[in-house]
Amino acid sequence: MSKKYLYIETFGCQMNVHDSEQMAVLMQAEGYRLTSDVHQADLILMNTCSIREKAEQKAFSELGRLVKLKEKKPELIIGFGGCLAQHLADKVYKRAAAVDLVFGTHNIHQLPVMIEKVQKEHKKITQVKFFDRLRSLGIFAPPPEGALSAFVSIMQGCDNYCAYCVVPYLRGPEMSRTPEDILDEIRKLADRGVKEVTLLGQNVNSYGKHLDPSCNFVTLIEKINEIDGIDRIRFTTSHPKDLSNELMDCFGQLSKLCEHIHLPVQSGSNRILKLMNRGYTAQDYLSKVERLQSICPQISITSDIIVGFPGETEQDYQETIDMMEKIRFDSVFSFMYSEREGTAACNLPKKVPLQEKRLRLRQLQLLQEAHTQQKNTGLKGSVQEVLVEGRSKNSHQDVMGRTRCWKIVNFKGGSELTGDLVRVEITRGFLHSLRGELIKP
Repeated sequence: MSKKYLYIETFGCQMNVHDSEQMAVLMQAEGYRLTSDVHQADLILMNTCSIREKAEQKAFSELGRLVKLKEKKPELIIGFGGCLAQHLADKVYKRAAAVDLVFGTHNIHQLPVMIEKVQKEHKKITQVKFFDRLRSLGIFAPPPEGALSAFVSIMQGCDNYCAYCVVPYLRGPEMSRTPEDILDEIRKLADRGVKEVTLLGQNVNSYGKHLDPSCNFVTLIEKINEIDGIDRIRFTTSHPKDLSNELMDCFGQLSKLCEHIHLPVQSGSNRILKLMNRGYTAQDYLSKVERLQSICPQISITSDIIVGFPGETEQDYQETIDMMEKIRFDSVFSFMYSEREGTAACNLPKKVPLQEKRLRLRQLQLLQEAHTQQKNTGLKGSVQEVLVEGRSKNSHQDVMGRTRCWKIVNFKGGSELTGDLVRVEITRGFLHSLRGELIKP
């Protein structure tokens, strides 16, 4: 039997990365081998993102390159999946006739059957049906040899319908996996040497809302905290309106829960937050940040901010800047508002001119760079626990790892430290990383 090769290109969030891992597992069971050489591939799967216009443009630009590859290799099968596929469905074929298969976010588990049908019948297939249970989640993807960290999807979908966001339309309503399935997967990961898990969901705070019997997010984390072999627990993404006092208390009570939370604020203006349908005020957000910092003074708080939302005035923008000055996030993912078809924001008046959005974004990013540099410089002299991931990209004499607060540290050390939790004294802070010295036991 001849060898078959699979190439996967992934765009977007950590959930997409984990979805691609599951796609690989399914197709490897059908005899495909993963390859990093697109020219070697017999099957190419694109796992796409539709959150912002730039991600869409990037995906179709890459698809154009793959179409040219198929002209030279007609037997090549190209599958187009993920959020953008869910969003555009049959329109994909109009933009790229060489695509053989379009599959949505609920249809990963059907990949082997769909690929076989394409091969046998030589027909294009579109499958973007939503299911009433999570058939595509829970496909166990064994970690690569030596992997220390792994993603674990605990839920899919969203019920919030923020005015700018397409996720509820592309991932469907919130559905949670059972705690038994999640805990079983994490135990398997621990047995294979994984020491750190990141729990994934569009809104992890609302995990378990529809489970019967119910198991909320706090209970789930408490159970994971008891699993032998797992040293660190992370989660993303949190919605501020669902960040309960009980969940915040976990940062002061659970030894394995890392001192980092990604808490998207999106805007510091109450007027804009209301237009966005975010369900909280700037004051609500600030009070939760203050409580988190009181419970866990060393906590690292990162966020998302959108500039140029329809109707955003200079005063609204300044209120966002004022909030950043008060909180001083460790880092921020910041974006210009990107109109997405089908969302409520499309119908809002007073669109902000592109030039103004660009100016606001650049000013905001410069401010955040200053805050990040200040935060990192302030860690000089502190001792941090670091999970060593391997050799540093910048020096063969160094190894690198991450602190519990999600900061990269480079320091002198041998590769035998890989996988160890070590103590490192921070000697310098840079914009994107820290420098340290290993404290020998």
